Amino acid sequence: MIESVVIWLLKTLAAPAVGLTSVFIISFVSATLVPLGSEPAVFAVVKANEAMFWPAILVATVGNTLGGAFDYFLGYRAKVAFAKERETRWFAWLARYGPKTMLLSWVPGIGDPLCTMAGWLHMPFWSSVGYMMIGKFARYVTMTALLMYVPDGFWKQLAHLVG
Repeated sequence: MIESVVIWLLKTLAAPAVGLTSVFIISFVSATLVPLGSEPAVFAVVKANEAMFWPAILVATVGNTLGGAFDYFLGYRAKVAFAKERETRWFAWLARYGPKTMLLSWVPGIGDPLCTMAGWLHMPFWSSVGYMMIGKFARYVTMTALLMYVPDGFWKQLAHLVG
């Protein structure tokens, strides 16, 4: 049942009429602990209309940063649940380098938990979110620009193989 709901949601969000709203929602959800990548949504919007490069990047950055801030809030409120984890080296590393560690919030697999742990450690909220935004913006610009340089023939062959 969950799989069919996820498939329906992704099909609905992929509708051309949805556009930047889809990018925002997918970017927000992918920044939480849900394993979902937002780069394909950003790339699809930009590939459909290259004039949407900067609007899509900015919407994705805002959505992903707000998702990271949501993770921060979860960590801030989850202090009791993670009390015994306090002794791990991750927490020591975060405590040592502070909000600047949020520059790594874009890294798949570790970025979202970093945001959560930053909240748990009660790092300064606005500087943490600022560094999150810088890291996420750099990721979207880099990934989307690189994907735009891939020839169209490659995407058509890939779609033919998958479909």
